[in-house]
Amino acid sequence: MSEAAVPGAPKVTASLGQIFGAFLLIGATSFGGGVVAYLRSSLVTKHNWLTDVEFLELMSISNTLPGLNATNMSILAGDRLGGWLGAVLAVVAICLPGFLFMVAAAVAYGHKGDNPLVTAALKGVAAAAVGLIGATWYQLGKKSIRDYFDMVIIGLAVLAIVQFKLSVPETLLGVGALSIIHHRPGFIKKKETTHEWISSLR
Repeated sequence: MSEAAVPGAPKVTASLGQIFGAFLLIGATSFGGGVVAYLRSSLVTKHNWLTDVEFLELMSISNTLPGLNATNMSILAGDRLGGWLGAVLAVVAICLPGFLFMVAAAVAYGHKGDNPLVTAALKGVAAAAVGLIGATWYQLGKKSIRDYFDMVIIGLAVLAIVQFKLSVPETLLGVGALSIIHHRPGFIKKKETTHEWISSLR
């Protein structure tokens, strides 16, 4: 287990004010599903609070838990950086701008929701969010995919959800079991020993 996955032993800490400010900015400037890209940009690139591997580990946990990825991720990252109080501040900060904006948007949409310009703007934001998610997962994938089997796991997960319409929990149980078997310590050690033996014959 990596250091990122060890509870109570954060590698990097931040002040409560920094945590609140960072997640407040993320909540105020992120759009739709693109929040994952903003989280990585802030936590990994801008503040260097997490590495890409640590971010991916926390995101993996977030994806296996009920609820929104953004709130799950803010709780996990906030706890890692500032303990339970950091988790509380992080989730409040990331949700607060969206709450205020949604109240204002609901009022405005009730009056101008059928306006073609409003509809076009919403479609544009949706397309941008898809692009942001794609770019983020591409950057993370380059550093987390270790072999061809990982690519097979990704393909199976996509196929299960898109083609066979399986739910996320069902997909995670299936591909997760395969991944655990493949990446179990004994199996990895056996693969490395085999590779070393093959290399010694060259």
